Amino acid sequence: MALSKSEREAFLSEPHVAALSVEAGPGRAPLTVPIWYHYTPGGRPWLLTGTESRKLNLIRAAGRFTLMVDSVSPKIMYVSVSGDAVDMTAGTREDLRTMASRYLPAEAVEPYLEMAERDHGPQTKVYLEPRQWLSLDLGSL
Repeated sequence: MALSKSEREAFLSEPHVAALSVEAGPGRAPLTVPIWYHYTPGGRPWLLTGTESRKLNLIRAAGRFTLMVDSVSPKIMYVSVSGDAVDMTAGTREDLRTMASRYLPAEAVEPYLEMAERDHGPQTKVYLEPRQWLSLDLGSL
């Protein structure tokens, strides 16, 4: 059964690792990669990615992308949201801290920030303007 708007937004607001898919050009399958994202119900999902990454170049070229999150325990569920890539800005240390705090225990955030700034280089913050939602709750099978 499809999730209600509030159910899908609540599920998406949980710290799942998303699969990001973006068109990769004529004759190629979409690029699909795991990514951290941030979402607050009623808002727009956002992510950080390398300013020089293939992923960001493809998002810029396509102008849109999809995020999909799922769970198999305690219930089988998924939410997919597709839309336009909007408001691409330089990522900040505070953006990186917000994202890392969503996924990591408190004691791991500062070491992660140091590693990410050293090894990942400049980041771009990209918002997704939701245009299409798909969701399913198969319950506990």
